[in-house]
Amino acid sequence: MSFTRLSPDDFLISADSVTAGAWTGNIPTLASFHTSSVQVASTSGNYYLNVYQTGSTQTEAEIQFNIAFGDAAGSGSLLYDAGIDGKSYTSTVYGQWQNIVLGDENNQFIFGGITPITQSFYAISVERSKYKGSIFPGTLDLLIQSSSTGGNFDLRLTDNSNDVATTVFNEAGRVFQIVSGSAGKAVGSGATPSDAVANGMTASGSYGLFLPDIGTIILNATALNLESDGGGIGLNTLYNSNTTDNNAATLYNAISSSGNFTLNSQENITSDYVFVRAKNSQFNYSENPSFISGSTGAVLYNNFINAPQTFITTIGMYNDENELLAVAKLSKPLIKDFTKEALVRVKLDF
Repeated sequence: MSFTRLSPDDFLISADSVTAGAWTGNIPTLASFHTSSVQVASTSGNYYLNVYQTGSTQTEAEIQFNIAFGDAAGSGSLLYDAGIDGKSYTSTVYGQWQNIVLGDENNQFIFGGITPITQSFYAISVERSKYKGSIFPGTLDLLIQSSSTGGNFDLRLTDNSNDVATTVFNEAGRVFQIVSGSAGKAVGSGATPSDAVANGMTASGSYGLFLPDIGTIILNATALNLESDGGGIGLNTLYNSNTTDNNAATLYNAISSSGNFTLNSQENITSDYVFVRAKNSQFNYSENPSFISGSTGAVLYNNFINAPQTFITTIGMYNDENELLAVAKLSKPLIKDFTKEALVRVKLDF
């Protein structure tokens, strides 16, 4: 075994971005949507609706995302206590996302510069195991089937990441507006019934907030409830007090009817490259028992004294305390003698 000290020039740090589909099997587009009657009937069903890529009873079924409805006034669901107004499952959902996204229970959600009078939204949360570091901005392509009296059409939503020059941050990280359009860009005014207002927004503001760092989409219920001539889809969100309105199921039906939910995930991988150099005078002898005598330390064969030959198979990284920190295995043995020099690049990903 031979050692040589690495110099600062032998190290290089590089960062690479890796993308993949956000759904099971690294698939970017989810076209089939299923729910579980067991989950709906459970306690969690009062708060959110899990969505699977196949029937929930199938062995390959995995949760892809969930849908929740939140309302500041607690409308749209049963009250925890009939004697306490405004405290319900939907108010809990609202408060949860209020803390996560806004960081303050006194702040209100603002969509495209407009604060809706009715503080309510739909939250779509991608299952954490389905994406890498974050969701890749510009890849959101969500179709929602209109139930508007103005006609049947699919509202195509994306984020506006490719339209903005400066990225806005909040408590949840990066935040983009959700607009009518595709590939991270809003469409022009008047292209389809859903584009009644310029810049892919409505009179009630944007269609929501895209939060790629926490894998969440917050949809503006007020905008979706507008009729087609106002840029909405007539979603018919219900706001009854102390009544189970199943609003999450309403949005689920609108998404599953359209059959297209596209997302890609993104991960930044930092790599350390270490360049290990073996000069012609180095690493030509070995302490292997086939090379030297274990009792005397003498070279076993005379021709190995002046013309040795070794085979490099492993590179170990040690600290100053002679502790082994990392091991790199070569794909095949590398012949080394006095007539050869070697340069091996070791890549450390973390």
